[in-house]
Amino acid sequence: MSGSYVDPEDLTLEEGAFLVKLARRAVESYITRGKIIELPEDTPQKLRSAGASFVTLLRIRGAEARELRGCIGYVKPVEPLALNVIHAAIAAATEDPRFLPLEPEELSEVIFEVSVLSKMVEISRDPKRRPGEFLIGRDGLMVEYGFYGGLLLPEVPVEYCWDNETFLAETCFKAGLNPDCWLNERVKVYRFSARTFKEVRPGGDVVIRDFLKEYETNCRR
Repeated sequence: MSGSYVDPEDLTLEEGAFLVKLARRAVESYITRGKIIELPEDTPQKLRSAGASFVTLLRIRGAEARELRGCIGYVKPVEPLALNVIHAAIAAATEDPRFLPLEPEELSEVIFEVSVLSKMVEISRDPKRRPGEFLIGRDGLMVEYGFYGGLLLPEVPVEYCWDNETFLAETCFKAGLNPDCWLNERVKVYRFSARTFKEVRPGGDVVIRDFLKEYETNCRR
């Protein structure tokens, strides 16, 4: 591993497309041959630096509908970003406890999405200030309290058109805590950004999602 932590905002569409294709290739190899692929020789140098990622699988349901098929990732940059994507993709396809492992015939029905995370930044311990210390469409949230912890990616409040307090409450719930846990000063709340790259169709072209635009278009009518 070389270089410093990968800032998601520094990633180009070309680099993001490389990661998405790598995620699909990793899953295909694992579920058809039981083999974990190695880091490709043509991996860009930037993607060999430490980074954290989540991989989301979405099953196509009709022309526009997408149904979650798996989502797992890592919040700490403990390995090269490209390698982290390989591991997250395999885990999302085979280890998400909400779903059965992905079958090879499903590969043609599933869209791959890779979110590269920034470093976590703890927001205020003052409950009154917390709702104003993050921006929906830009930030995701993570809650920690003792052994409890939960994370929601930036896309989640956009897809459900949540306001800031609802986003805090849902992140508490994801952590296995009461929805009002964010009112407790002892509960740690972190914000983070993510750059998300997504296939437009299974195995197809890759685009960068603009969550701020999606939120403005879909939730502020």
